[in-house]
Amino acid sequence: MKATFTITAKGTPKGCHAFPKGSDIAVKLSVINGDCDAAWFYIGNDERVLRGDSAFFRRVENGFECECRFNTDELSDGDGLYFCHFEFVKDGRRYYTAFDSSFNCYLAHNFVNEAQILVYDERYEIPEWMMQGVVYQIFPDRFAKGGKVTRRSDAVYDENWENGIPEYPQIAGAAFPNNTHFGGTLYGVAEKLDYLESLGVNCIYLNPIFDAFSNHKYDTANFMKVDKTFGGDKALAELIKKAHARGMKVVLDGVFNHVGDDSVYFDAYGKHGNGACSSENSPYREWFTFTNYPYEYESWWGIRNLPRTVRCESYIRHITDEVIPKYMKMGIDGWRLDVVDELESHFLERIVKAVKSYKKDAIIIGEVWEDASNKIAYDERKRYFRGLQLDSVTDYPIRRAIIDFVKYGNSRHLVDTVNMLYRNYPPHKLACIFNYLGSHDTDRIATVLGGEPDMGEPNSVLAERRMPKDVRKQTLKLLQNAYLLLASLPGVPCIFYGDEIGLEGYHDPFNRRPFPEKGFKDKTSEFFAKVNHIRRTEPLFGAVEMKAVEEKDGVAKIVRTLGNEELMIIANMSNEAYKAKLKSPAYNIMTNKEHIQRITVPAHSVTVLKSTKN
Repeated sequence: MKATFTITAKGTPKGCHAFPKGSDIAVKLSVINGDCDAAWFYIGNDERVLRGDSAFFRRVENGFECECRFNTDELSDGDGLYFCHFEFVKDGRRYYTAFDSSFNCYLAHNFVNEAQILVYDERYEIPEWMMQGVVYQIFPDRFAKGGKVTRRSDAVYDENWENGIPEYPQIAGAAFPNNTHFGGTLYGVAEKLDYLESLGVNCIYLNPIFDAFSNHKYDTANFMKVDKTFGGDKALAELIKKAHARGMKVVLDGVFNHVGDDSVYFDAYGKHGNGACSSENSPYREWFTFTNYPYEYESWWGIRNLPRTVRCESYIRHITDEVIPKYMKMGIDGWRLDVVDELESHFLERIVKAVKSYKKDAIIIGEVWEDASNKIAYDERKRYFRGLQLDSVTDYPIRRAIIDFVKYGNSRHLVDTVNMLYRNYPPHKLACIFNYLGSHDTDRIATVLGGEPDMGEPNSVLAERRMPKDVRKQTLKLLQNAYLLLASLPGVPCIFYGDEIGLEGYHDPFNRRPFPEKGFKDKTSEFFAKVNHIRRTEPLFGAVEMKAVEEKDGVAKIVRTLGNEELMIIANMSNEAYKAKLKSPAYNIMTNKEHIQRITVPAHSVTVLKSTKN
């Protein structure tokens, strides 16, 4: 018996299983070469089965069909994450619907798994400026120097901007000061806006800029101050003003799960005089969990210089009533929330409410490494997409799939990931998702695609390793394939500074080398710029309806539809050319070349076609 399983609702794109509150949903099972004596439909949530009803079925030629219809308001509060399946009996034997990794339905004699339905009740405005946009992520100490700033007397400065190697521990993962700076500033970012504009960027995402001891600033010392080594509040205000004048947005990194041990709040070294460590009567004492005061305390993943905050009322109010208002009033356009999985729902919702109260179309992105629609973390089913929390998340699943495809030709992984995101995410959330090839937490994409694998060699080896020129030339072609594919998918490409010129580097901290001054004139970025300008002006890149299929091993086709027009991405990572028939004339968006009846896609290349359906 062959089975198909569909979940549909009027107004929701075909194949998408995320629906707005109040939707009338139809769930249908079709079985070919089979028969049925009785059928049931079950739907429930994490706590219980909500419905277990007899399902209407009818016999059709060569099989039968089961169907169940309901309104989402009949389920619980009208929003939530649900799971459903059909069961039926024939000749005393029970069958269950089940799904493989590609969401193909099959029939089993025991319960295996269920289909997911997400129902959302959107409460906030989704920022339209982000859709079809291009984000550029900047690690401030390493992008560009500029302006007159105060250097810290307790910091180490590496003056070798062009070829300097970031400070590193001898053993990967070991603690080290992270106190070597290269001197990048927010003034420097402002001075490079011409470059970012030419690259097609409309949003700058800054890694943390608050006062902190380290060069990465994830160890916040004072939320209420922009680090003076970056130029302080004055530099941020100048950057915002100049970016807005060009139509660019500015997003900050909100690190609200932990602070630095050297912060005014914790004060492990007694520099400030009123922190939780230096004074038992400190107003910040309740912000931290001590097991042996003041020596032992709860920290982020056991990293002692990052004490974890307690989300007590005074801490929440500091973030929502003081920190967020300050920077929203300065004009920022949103927040990327660090380790959002570790933020409790009530805290996250208050952060969002505070941000949206100042700017309705501000964007809030959460750092999530898995499927954000159904994630469980810290014994909590996350509610990111149900309407009160995130606008967007970081899309690391697509990064892994694109690497697996471009480097190894795994078309099944790519197709399954693209379809999974389309199926599980609300369309307006998917349109804002941050699509990554790399970030400050990953190896550089150029190194991943073309460099020698990291086999656990000492950091001293990885620090110096670079690709030979012939390998690098091939790698840049792979990088172009990867970026064109990424930029053609729903969501927003987020470029980690330097990826557009193929900057190399293994894991942190080697992925955080300074952006060379010659990089601003490097022709490698011209391809990125061309892609970005096309996707920002072509409406089809905002198409909601989509379907990905594996044409054959190593070849994937993704079709996005808007009205009677289609955007067809044919990605061929096999070792031979792929020939495809066209239903209607189409032209290549990168070359403007027209193809009438068929197209040949060379091996190891990506072609993006635009066509009008007949």
